[in-house]
Amino acid sequence: MKLNHLNLTVSDATETRKFLEKYFGLQGEVNPYTGEPTGAKDNRNFAVLFDDNGLVLTLIRDPKAGEIRYPSSFHIGFIQPSEQAVNEINEQLRTDGYDVPPPSHQHGSWTFYFRAPGGFTIEVLC
Repeated sequence: MKLNHLNLTVSDATETRKFLEKYFGLQGEVNPYTGEPTGAKDNRNFAVLFDDNGLVLTLIRDPKAGEIRYPSSFHIGFIQPSEQAVNEINEQLRTDGYDVPPPSHQHGSWTFYFRAPGGFTIEVLC
């Protein structure tokens, strides 16, 4: 059994989609498994993303929700092959103006956490 899809409520689906495509390599405009367009290219209310292992991540904006508030422990993680890869993502985010702490050793991993566009927390680790 494998996890097939996950939905995140976000403040702006287009902004979050572009962020996840740029920094984490998710694919959003075309379903890589069917070759079909997803139809959610610049829709602030809905986007679909795909990872390399078949996970479908949907981003849905709830216009009635106001500010998005997840529980403090909620996050999604992007595992990397090496500490160098974690450092490179951290540096790119900093260079592009995102407020990210430097990576550190936590729970047996080289990792950092930050709030992503859309209102949820991301962990980058190896």
